[in-house]
Amino acid sequence: MPFNADRKVIIKTIQTMNQHLPSKRKTLAELLEEEKPGIRGKDNTFYIMDKAELELISQNVPRYYWKRIRLPLLIEMSPDLGSGSARVQGEVESELVSKLLGLKKGYDKFIVIYLPDVRELRRKLPTTSQYAFVTSLREEY
Repeated sequence: MPFNADRKVIIKTIQTMNQHLPSKRKTLAELLEEEKPGIRGKDNTFYIMDKAELELISQNVPRYYWKRIRLPLLIEMSPDLGSGSARVQGEVESELVSKLLGLKKGYDKFIVIYLPDVRELRRKLPTTSQYAFVTSLREEY
């Protein structure tokens, strides 16, 4: 049973690390219409998104995707992906990341990127991307 206690501590730690994440993400179309574009995190902090970043995103995503792409982009850091790897989920989101980073895009609903790409993505989109910490906790018998 010690695994259950450890598991609860890990889950609580990850929840605490993710308090900055929004409870609801917004579409690019919604954010472009707002005077002060941004989202409210689970910690009730309002995170403003830079209009120049929203413009950069809109220039790299066809207009018909503006109602599908959800922001902020969540860069999922997970030990399950291996050291130095991260994932961005969503078909349109991964297409945007591929284009911004000059990577070859497959037909997946997510893209795995590596630390140099993560740094580059955060440099280009500091207010419209956020880190999310995730893990799968499986019991091994």
